[in-house]
Amino acid sequence: MLIASVIIVLGFLGLIWGADKFVSGASGLARNLGVSPLLIGLTIVAFGTSAPEIFSSAVAAMQKKPELAIGNAFGSNLFNVGIALGIAALIKPLKAPESMLNRELPALLLVTVITGILIADLQLDLLDAILLIMITVFFIYRLLKQQIKSTKASLETPEQESTRMKSLKAVAYLTIGLLILVISAEALVQAASNIAEALGVSASIIGLTIVALGTSLPELAASVTCVLKNQDELAIGNIVGSNILNLLAVLPFPGIFAPGLIEANLFYRDFSIVTFLTILLCFFCYRSIKKEIHIGRASGIIFLLIYCGWFTVMLNGI
Repeated sequence: MLIASVIIVLGFLGLIWGADKFVSGASGLARNLGVSPLLIGLTIVAFGTSAPEIFSSAVAAMQKKPELAIGNAFGSNLFNVGIALGIAALIKPLKAPESMLNRELPALLLVTVITGILIADLQLDLLDAILLIMITVFFIYRLLKQQIKSTKASLETPEQESTRMKSLKAVAYLTIGLLILVISAEALVQAASNIAEALGVSASIIGLTIVALGTSLPELAASVTCVLKNQDELAIGNIVGSNILNLLAVLPFPGIFAPGLIEANLFYRDFSIVTFLTILLCFFCYRSIKKEIHIGRASGIIFLLIYCGWFTVMLNGI
């Protein structure tokens, strides 16, 4: 217990330091390449901060613990909006980027609806996994295509030596920050899971709470750091991109390695709240863009209250 507690503390410190370097590198790379911070948030930052979820779920599925993997995906999405974005909005009101209205927000809603349709029969099998992988490939293709167009549009003069050095430094920060984030998150998950298992907690509860919390800490750390650095686009893009990837890139693993029935509560209780929070996030972003009303502290409190309410109900086994 003592060693696990020490590892958890060290993991938190690693996440804070790693997130600072990771966000600095991402925003620096965006400026040097002429790519919008939103696109960097939806690609590099989202993929990087989702790496713990993807890795942990793959391991859980291969160990024939599909409930842990599925709970990780749903719990991470709940944590990202309810806690990470909620806390970010409490620190400073956020302005959603206008470009999200026609691409990323509809994509998040569509992916959520498709996921709900696929698991409505309370099964996650190989066919479901293949469909999710195909959507993932298409999603990556669209993002890369968008990034290439954005980069080409920004190329006006040959890159100067000083800019190249800055870009190398940004890449170094990005890489080091990502490594620290992943290692710290995995250490946290392993230590916390050992404690939870010793106390006799079920696999689905571990996935929804301990594992989801540990693997989502990079999103929390990155979002808070983005807000403190006035990078609203990165903060929101990170959450939206991570939530899309949690459904598209995490859920296929249990479908491939441990196909079969899923617990009813994971769909009716947990995924329903995932869907509700997703709709609420899209509504607040739409209002921020169209009516120029920031995602402020009141919105942050609403996110936090919904998460705390779900958490209480889930722990009580209702």
